[in-house]
Amino acid sequence: MTRPPTTPGEILRDEYLAPLEMSQKDLADHIGQDVKVINRIVNGRSAVTAEVALKLAATFSTTPEFWLNAQTAVDLFAARSKLRRLPKPLVPGRRPAA
Repeated sequence: MTRPPTTPGEILRDEYLAPLEMSQKDLADHIGQDVKVINRIVNGRSAVTAEVALKLAATFSTTPEFWLNAQTAVDLFAARSKLRRLPKPLVPGRRPAA
């Protein structure tokens, strides 16, 4: 298994908040979110939603896709690590095995 992807919260903390010397509360106030939401994202306990992605993108001159793609990478990594195996692909003209 490869290394886990960088979470959106790590990116937010290390690439945006720290260099700007901005607190989680400052960001929460700026984007109109509860500071608990920002704290949970930064600490990897909550996912970035489409609404928050739009607000982060506007604030930091990125795209919402940047934030959502980072979240999707984390979600897929977590799902893959929980699955024992994936189903086999379906073959056209054959019925799937029961």
